[in-house]
Amino acid sequence: MRTLPRRFGSRRALRLAGLTRVTRVTRVTRLACAIALVSTLVPLLGAGPVQADKRAPSTQCALPNPSGWTGEGETTDYHQFERPQGTKKAAMLFVDFPDAPAMDSTDAYYKFLAPAHDLMTQFSAGAVDLSITPVRHWLHMPQDSASYDFERGISWPQQALYVKQAGELAAQYVDLSKFDLIYIVPPKNATAITFSPAYVFDPKQPNLIVHGKEVKWGVTLGQDMYVWGPKVLVHETSHTFGLPDLYSFTDSDVHHWVGGFDVMGNIIGDAPHHFGWEDWKIGWLANSQVACLDAPGTFAVRLKQVESLGGTKIAVVRTGQTTAVVAESRRPYGVDKGLCKSGVVIYKVNSATISGSGPIRVQNSSPHTPTTTACNEAVDWGAYEPGQTFHDTAAGVTITVNSASTTSDVVTVTKT
Repeated sequence: MRTLPRRFGSRRALRLAGLTRVTRVTRVTRLACAIALVSTLVPLLGAGPVQADKRAPSTQCALPNPSGWTGEGETTDYHQFERPQGTKKAAMLFVDFPDAPAMDSTDAYYKFLAPAHDLMTQFSAGAVDLSITPVRHWLHMPQDSASYDFERGISWPQQALYVKQAGELAAQYVDLSKFDLIYIVPPKNATAITFSPAYVFDPKQPNLIVHGKEVKWGVTLGQDMYVWGPKVLVHETSHTFGLPDLYSFTDSDVHHWVGGFDVMGNIIGDAPHHFGWEDWKIGWLANSQVACLDAPGTFAVRLKQVESLGGTKIAVVRTGQTTAVVAESRRPYGVDKGLCKSGVVIYKVNSATISGSGPIRVQNSSPHTPTTTACNEAVDWGAYEPGQTFHDTAAGVTITVNSASTTSDVVTVTKT
């Protein structure tokens, strides 16, 4: 913006006012020039007062994690959970059972899951290098597969026994002390190993020691890996980083809260990139990439798509001790190439809500849009477009999408 010169009677001022051919200046002429100059500048200022940017430090929008387990709070206990930075070395063990002996090579199983390395690199924008080392021997477990009770709700001691037995069998081939976590893979005919829960250290339980090495993190894979593919390792390893499940444990429509967004919901959803909020929680977004509003005020911000590097990624309005409203930009890029609808995805976070009970819930801009076979949840079509506004009257939050480009959206965020 141009500024007023110190002396209205200077030749420069006259030129700015459009009076370039002046030979003599009187007081009246000087006054006229000043009026002309101010008239030129006033339209640049715009009508009405300029609204100050009310952004707070991003840490003011961080929420606590009252559950003490996997959750959406920023206070992750990295004694209990694995720090999601740098190289993470995983030993991949292959086990079979008296009632389900392996019928093929370990190579096919490793090749099926190995793309998890590149996927983790994409999801974390290079923050995590998931280095997987296969131990290419079938380890013969001492019990039948059915005896481990691999059903939803498997107890920690039962899973720990399974991990311990596999680890002890592997010790003749590999030094587990050199690894951060263990992936345990059964043969396809071990149908009693039904699903693939993460194994996470529980400070309330005895330490799991295998040949002098404490084993704190891992994934015990099961039959559902053939549904989810290698993304199952991204999902389950993200649990070891402290992230909760975003699908419902109890509702018949298990994906109605987040649809195809975020690998912590539907693992094979159309837009599985973690929500920007979760990227921030686990340190994959810097504080400088978060625009925060924790008190009455307003600001406008350009949000760059979460799937790429750089820029401000999320706008957060804190609405309570454990609650916030978050906006982020999504585009069909990278792991989100199947995204159903581009735009601003707005969601509510409650860090007091436990895993499987909806700690993140996407807000739908178009609740009456018909779904399709690929995008079969209403919220898959929920992104906001230019001209649309999200209102939460109870929380006093308004988010308006002003404009969009191929890689970003500009939003105005207000809290009253």
